[in-house]
Amino acid sequence: MKILSCIQLKELDRYTIDREPITSIDLMERAGEALTRAIARRWDTSYAIKVFAGPGNNGGDALVVARMLSQKGYGVEVFLFNISGRLSEECQINLDRLKECGEVYFSEITTQFSPPVLTSTDLVVDGLFGSGLNRPLNGGFAAVIRYINTTVAPVVSIDIPSGLMGEDNTCNVRPNIIRATVTLSVQLPKLAFLFPENEEIVGELELLDIGLHRSYIDRTTTPYHITEEADIRQMLKPRKRFAHKGMFGHGLLIAGKYGMAGASILSAQACLRSGIGRLTVHVPIHNNDLLQMTVPEAIVHTDIHERYFAVPEESDNFRAIAIGPGIGQEEDTALALKEQLQKTTRPMILDADALNIVSDHRNWLTMLPKRSILTPHLGELDRLIGKCTDSFERLNKAKELAASLQCYLIVKGHYTAIVTPEGNFFFNPTGNPGMATAGSGDVLTGILLALAVQGYTSEETCRIGVYVHGLAGDLAAEKAGEIGMTASDMIRSLPQAWKKLTGTAP
Repeated sequence: MKILSCIQLKELDRYTIDREPITSIDLMERAGEALTRAIARRWDTSYAIKVFAGPGNNGGDALVVARMLSQKGYGVEVFLFNISGRLSEECQINLDRLKECGEVYFSEITTQFSPPVLTSTDLVVDGLFGSGLNRPLNGGFAAVIRYINTTVAPVVSIDIPSGLMGEDNTCNVRPNIIRATVTLSVQLPKLAFLFPENEEIVGELELLDIGLHRSYIDRTTTPYHITEEADIRQMLKPRKRFAHKGMFGHGLLIAGKYGMAGASILSAQACLRSGIGRLTVHVPIHNNDLLQMTVPEAIVHTDIHERYFAVPEESDNFRAIAIGPGIGQEEDTALALKEQLQKTTRPMILDADALNIVSDHRNWLTMLPKRSILTPHLGELDRLIGKCTDSFERLNKAKELAASLQCYLIVKGHYTAIVTPEGNFFFNPTGNPGMATAGSGDVLTGILLALAVQGYTSEETCRIGVYVHGLAGDLAAEKAGEIGMTASDMIRSLPQAWKKLTGTAP
């Protein structure tokens, strides 16, 4: 699924009007019908509807919704803010239609506004400003939004919460943005919806298909995408009947100092559950017996050191190398990592402590083989690129880093973002809050190593790996619940996740 900019979304409206063809007012009517159905499905007629409409087309949508909800038996009160004395053409037409309806209490605000008392039995329909907003709100509109945000009334925002800009909110004034209970986004999501700091602003997100012209979406380029299951299915390679383990590669995992053997175990188990042919795990001497007992399918190489990674492995025999889960940050380990980077020519996967080490030695990043993969969470990413004020700035800095290193970044989170060297972003839709648990990242590292070794490109490795990792987490949550699930539950769910994606699940 493409994520279009707000400018492109406006062009999509115009394209639909020209090519369908349909008048702009009829397209607004169609959007209003979809919005009304979504609202009526969530809130019954016991709620008193309070519509806050602005002077533009978002306000026009709100007036359509007000009329249609009234016709469904809701009590509706409309506050139309027309401070400048100019309404958009579509907003004016829908105002006239609303007045003809005769069943809606209507108030047009041109100067002073005395806000209504809002209770938990009121439903606020936010139609003040849409995705065309390009500067922070202030003055009277900001005061209205601040008032709504102080009440207990649920809020449904039309297309986008008023005050939020669709992409860059770096300089926005957050108290002057509506905090929606539900956002009903028309056709496609906005980039800002995928950022963690906007969760309390967007609330629950629902996309409404109003039939905007598919050909425009298909031919329009954008760096932002949400990966879908169909995308993953197309990437997966079928296994031939005469396949043998040599065809699915040999990978090296360097993980787990003494006391952190679990990181190497989880990562190795996930790797073996993701189709690798052979796996070698490099661990300190004290972890040898644990690995031999818990992951019998793996080959275990021991370091010369009893407690941590101190000597790099020869890399020529491996298609890919993953390093970092639980290795610690001892000085010997850091030097061994540097030497491993210097002697490895195949793509590497860096996670956890490996990322923390290179963030303290940033010049070592230039030693990374091209097409390598880095898997930071937000804190680790900020240590690599510097502290950022918001997600939009963070993504742009991550793009610069990916381009300069010619590597891939997996920025872990609710909508994990894959950043490519070419400047593309792929957001992942699978996964749940139950995956915010120790060992989850180790599982992802193992999956990524298995895919890289099997000959998938780095981009395919990232997209497939992140998607199946989240899917396994979703399947684990179905069985154990989000609170009770562990990283081991995700590993146990991997076979079912792969079966689902390959079409072999019952």
